[in-house]
Amino acid sequence: MLIRDTLVDGTATLSLEGRFDFNSHRDFRNAYEAMLNNPQAREIVIDFAKVDYLDSSALGMLLLLREKVDAAGKKISLKGLQGTVKQVLEIANFQRLFNIKP
Repeated sequence: MLIRDTLVDGTATLSLEGRFDFNSHRDFRNAYEAMLNNPQAREIVIDFAKVDYLDSSALGMLLLLREKVDAAGKKISLKGLQGTVKQVLEIANFQRLFNIKP
């Protein structure tokens, strides 16, 4: 999985591309920890527009990230949900745990 990060006006966006699965664990953690430790980043947005697959380990990584974001006093949002990725997150009721942006 490819991860691009940007920081604009206090919003850190992690744009994911490809398969979001267990093999992505280290890269995903490194990317979000950099944003969590950046005092300018007040919100973290995970952009799924180019993600074509995610598995249960990806769901676990998102839940762990949510806990860390809450502990850091920041906000988290998901955006760009579509296709089977959107269906999986809806079935897992992630709309109750995360702010979902269009």
